[in-house]
Amino acid sequence: MTALSILPGTAEGPVVASGEPLSFWGGVDPATGRVIDVHHPLNGQAITGAVLMMPSTRGSCTGSGVLLDLVLSGRGPAALIFSEPEDVVTLGALIASEMFGHALPVLRLPPDGFAALARETHARIGADAITAGGLSLPVLPPATASLDLTSDDRAMLAGRDGEAVAQAMRIICAMAAQQGAERLIDVTQAHIDGCIYASPANLTFARKMVSLGARVRVPTTMNAISVDRENWRAQGVPPDFGGPAQRLADAYVAMGCRPTFTCSPYLLDSAPGSGEAVAWAESNAVIYANSILGARTAKHPDFLDLCIAVTGRAPLAGVYLDDQRAARRIIDIDLPHAPDDAFWPLIGWLAGRLSPDRIPLLRGLAPARPDADALKALCAAFGTTSAAPMLHVQGVTSEAGHVAPDADRRRITAADMAEGWRLLNDAPDGIDLVALGSPHASLSECRALADGLAGRRVQVPTIVTAGRDTIDRARAEGVLDRLEAAGVQVLPDLCWCSISRPVFPERTRTLMTNSGKYAHYGPGLSGCAVRFGNLDQCIGAALTGQAAKDLPGWIGR
Repeated sequence: MTALSILPGTAEGPVVASGEPLSFWGGVDPATGRVIDVHHPLNGQAITGAVLMMPSTRGSCTGSGVLLDLVLSGRGPAALIFSEPEDVVTLGALIASEMFGHALPVLRLPPDGFAALARETHARIGADAITAGGLSLPVLPPATASLDLTSDDRAMLAGRDGEAVAQAMRIICAMAAQQGAERLIDVTQAHIDGCIYASPANLTFARKMVSLGARVRVPTTMNAISVDRENWRAQGVPPDFGGPAQRLADAYVAMGCRPTFTCSPYLLDSAPGSGEAVAWAESNAVIYANSILGARTAKHPDFLDLCIAVTGRAPLAGVYLDDQRAARRIIDIDLPHAPDDAFWPLIGWLAGRLSPDRIPLLRGLAPARPDADALKALCAAFGTTSAAPMLHVQGVTSEAGHVAPDADRRRITAADMAEGWRLLNDAPDGIDLVALGSPHASLSECRALADGLAGRRVQVPTIVTAGRDTIDRARAEGVLDRLEAAGVQVLPDLCWCSISRPVFPERTRTLMTNSGKYAHYGPGLSGCAVRFGNLDQCIGAALTGQAAKDLPGWIGR
C-alpha cells in the first residue's frame, strides 16, 4: 500500500472520500467550494481544506480551471488523492504550482490503500508518508521519466521561441512525465476549451500567457464562450461578468485562435479526418472526434490545450496510442422498439455510469441506424458520467472491432432506461424555459425544430444555442427566420453550460431540455429543476408550458 506522488507537497485536513468520480466543472461551485452535482453522493459537501479522495474525475475539461480558481481563492482542497490516472484537475494543480507558486499535493493510491485511507476521518500528507489514525502509507517521489525530446523540443524548452513557448513546454513535459509518455507528437490542429469564463482563474491564465507573448502555431478553433460576444450588453449581462468573459475571449483571439465559439467543432469544415492527431479540449468534442471521426486526441484539460497549440506538440500517451483505444468493457443494450431521439442521450448517460473509467463497446444499437445528431447526443451525455475519451458502437464506428481480450461485460435493460429517465426527470410538470443546443445545435436540428413548430409561436421562452457557422447557414436557408417568427431565440457564442442570468430568464424555476448533458449539469449550474425529453416533447412544452407526465412508449411502464 504505497502512494505515488504525482505533484509534491505537504498538507493535512479532514478526509472527504467518494467511490464515484466527479466533474469539477458543473460539479463544484468555485465561489463556495461545495459540490453542486445533484447526482453525486457528495452533493452539498464542502471540499475546502479537505483531503479529497475519489477514483478519478469525469466530465468537463474545464475542471482544471475550476480547480485553479479554488486554489488561488483559498477555497481549494488541501490535497487530492486518486486511485486511477487523472489529468484534468491534476493539470489545474500543476498550473497553480508552476505559474502561480501555490503547491497542491496530488497523489495516487492502489485500491487497497485508497480504501483504507477513505475509512479515516483526518489525514496528513508528508514528504515521505501519508498518516491517518494508526495508518501510515509510504509515498514514492513523482515520476521523472526521461522524455526523448527532439532538438526542436529542447530548443523551445530552453527559450529559443520566447518565454511563453518555454512555459508551455515545461507544462507539457511535466504532464507527459506523469502520463508515462516517452516522447511528444506533432498535432495538426487544436480546439481551446479554456476560453469559457468558468472562473476568474481562466482569465488570469490567459492574460499571463498573452503577457509572455504566446501565439498559437497550429490552426486553433475556440469553444463556446460565456457571453454573446457582440450583444451581451444589450442582453443586460452585468459588466462585472460580461467584461471579463469578453476579455477572456479576446485574449485567445489575440493569441491567434479562430473565433469559432462553438462546442461542436466537428460541425465545422475544419473537422479532422480519420487517424489525424489533433489536440482538442471540451469533453463532448473529444469523444466525438475519437469515436465518430476516428481522429486521435487525448481529453486535454483546459490550459494544456493552449500549451499544445502554442508548441504544436502533445504527450504521446493515452488514446493517441493504438493499444489504448481498445474497448475494455462491453455493454449490451436491449434495443427497444422504435426509440425516438431521446434514446441516444439517455443511453450515453447510462453507458457512462456503467463505464466511468474505461472505453466501452456498445452493442445492439446498429439496427436503430443512428445519424450524426444521434451520435452527437450519445457522445455528449456519455462525457458527463464517464472519464473515458471515447466509445465504440458495434456496426457504427470504425474501430468497434478493437476490443481488449480481458474486456468485461455489462447490460442496459429497459428497467435501467426507465430508472435513468426518472432520475433525469425529478422535477415539476410546469415548464418555464425550453433549452436546446447542448452541445451546439446542428443545422439539421434547427430545421427539425422549425418543422416541428410548423408556424406556431412558443408560449414560454425557448432558446437554442448554436455556433456562428451553423447560424449563418440557417440564415441563408431561411430556417433562422422561421425560428424567430415562432418566437425562438437563437444565440451564438455561448452554450447552456455557460449561460448566465439575465440571458437565462430570471423567473425560470423548471426548464426542459433534450440534452442528456444539460439534464445532468443543469440543476447544479442553473439552480433550477430540469425535465428531459425528446424534441417533440420539448416543442410541446414550449407551446403549452407543460411537460409530458409519462414514460415514453418505447421504454414502457
